[in-house]
Amino acid sequence: MNLLVVGISHRSAAVETLERLAVGPEAAADLARSLLRGGEVREAVVLSTCNRVEVYATAGTFHGGLSAIVDELHRVWGLNAAPTAGSAGPESSLDFASCGYVRHGADAVAHAFRVAAGLDSMVAGEPQILGQLREAYETAREADQVGRHLHELFQQTLRVGKRIHAETDVDAAAPSVVTAALDLAERELAGAGFANGLTEVRAAVVGAGSMGSLATATLARAGVAALRVANRDGDKAERLAAVWGAEAADYDDLTSLAAQVDLLVCATASPEPVLRAAHLAGRRGPIVVCDLALPKDVAEDVALLDGVHVVDIAEIQRSNAAGAASETLAEVEALLAEEIAAYNESLRADAVTPTVAALRATAADIVEAELARVARRGDFTDDQRAEVARTVHRVVQRLLHEPTVRVRELAGQPGAPDYARALRDLFALDAAAIADPQGGDLAEALKVSPAPAAPAGARTAPLVGDALAAAPEQPGAPSPRRP
Repeated sequence: MNLLVVGISHRSAAVETLERLAVGPEAAADLARSLLRGGEVREAVVLSTCNRVEVYATAGTFHGGLSAIVDELHRVWGLNAAPTAGSAGPESSLDFASCGYVRHGADAVAHAFRVAAGLDSMVAGEPQILGQLREAYETAREADQVGRHLHELFQQTLRVGKRIHAETDVDAAAPSVVTAALDLAERELAGAGFANGLTEVRAAVVGAGSMGSLATATLARAGVAALRVANRDGDKAERLAAVWGAEAADYDDLTSLAAQVDLLVCATASPEPVLRAAHLAGRRGPIVVCDLALPKDVAEDVALLDGVHVVDIAEIQRSNAAGAASETLAEVEALLAEEIAAYNESLRADAVTPTVAALRATAADIVEAELARVARRGDFTDDQRAEVARTVHRVVQRLLHEPTVRVRELAGQPGAPDYARALRDLFALDAAAIADPQGGDLAEALKVSPAPAAPAGARTAPLVGDALAAAPEQPGAPSPRRP
């Protein structure tokens, strides 16, 4: 089974490209369904945020899975897989190869862990991505798009992310995209006469999703002078406003809302801008507008108005928000290296599992054939035949138990030889008949007691194939550490 991560992020593509290739919740769900219908991809989780669109998938073959994912991404993005002859313009040069990346096998595991830790985020160490990963996994699980392999990967990825945030100071040191944007907004407002920071600022948030909720919570905790929340679903806006002592506002009257605030945060999932220059045309006094959405919530002409300053994802990226301190990041890297090594060790051990199961099945077939031959003899009583059967089964189980336990231990060691191939050759097992048990009870297949659940922070881990060199990223972008 091949594990792949295929996608684009702020490390591989410009913000303008991310905006054009953003995937909303409905499109993400459609993408996963289409991939599974195609047959090449067996499991799929689509992670779509303002900084990335990634498909986590398992496939029978690497090339088949990769081709299927890229084709579906092009379909969702409305791009042709290859430009037609004579075509011109930005669409003709924009495709996955120009801005995407691929992680395969052990590199896919390392990438998932780094994303969960916040090390692949625009602001190093930001915690919001962990919740977004959990939401993407839960969405796919509820849609029955996750099998044994991705279930195990995401369970361990979420555990690793929680461990990183619990055992290091990365949370205390690293701002989220929301807090980074509000820091820039506060700096701009200070220059406009708001000397006491956000405490004298009237603020409003448009959007009540995860980003809008975080912005509302952050502004409320900052003690803004007044806070209002607007959302297309008015009931959701009222619920969010009630939680944080804010006031619900009319989503359909953004002109009135903009006239009453000094700071306006836009964070909806709209495919089109929701705030335009006309909404602020009659306004007096300075205002800062934070656009935290991709595609953008704020039209380009808004930034051209006098007294209006727009903080968007591109400005956050240009600001080079420091994120977590270097000592903290080094601590996180050390924990990640430990977790990645443990997980890959487990994957190497799991690689031999189908072959061990096939060996036991072959031994069981031989035993049953010999017992059937004994049963045809007339000089055995029923009790004697039953005793012979119990004895033969015990002998075979005892002969196979220690070697099959040891081979899993040995296979998990770094640099171990291909024990699965060795078993196939030694016992003349049919390689084509050795299936990868998709969700079957492996402990039952091996006739051994299942291992107890590992405690938090313990070395755990499943298999993937050879590592694939990823598509080049932007200069200076960190690559996943190998264990």
